[in-house]
Amino acid sequence: MSITLYGIKACDTMKKARVWLDAKGVAYDFHDYKVKGADRGELEKWVAEHGWEKVLNRAGTTFRKLPDEARSDLDAEKAMALMMAQPSMIKRPVLDLGTGQTVLGFKPEVYEAALA
Repeated sequence: MSITLYGIKACDTMKKARVWLDAKGVAYDFHDYKVKGADRGELEKWVAEHGWEKVLNRAGTTFRKLPDEARSDLDAEKAMALMMAQPSMIKRPVLDLGTGQTVLGFKPEVYEAALA
């Protein structure tokens, strides 16, 4: 099982997830969107699994700074285009368990259960 953690290195929630995984001795690869970009195929899987509404980070400053017309009438395709253009709009972190299942965001109890 190959675990990958997707996100942005400087994000506070990402730091918490990385510290937690390291403390638990969980081996993982880190995919930094700022360095490697976002992969459309992976994004499509996450949207299929969780729905675009959960994958798109509407609370972040990147999304909130968009003009109103870019934020209106969202659907899966428009949301995915926004996330591909600016990966900072993808909910962070995304923990790919290597089993076809992913976890969005970071909550220690959710990680504990997912990795059990």
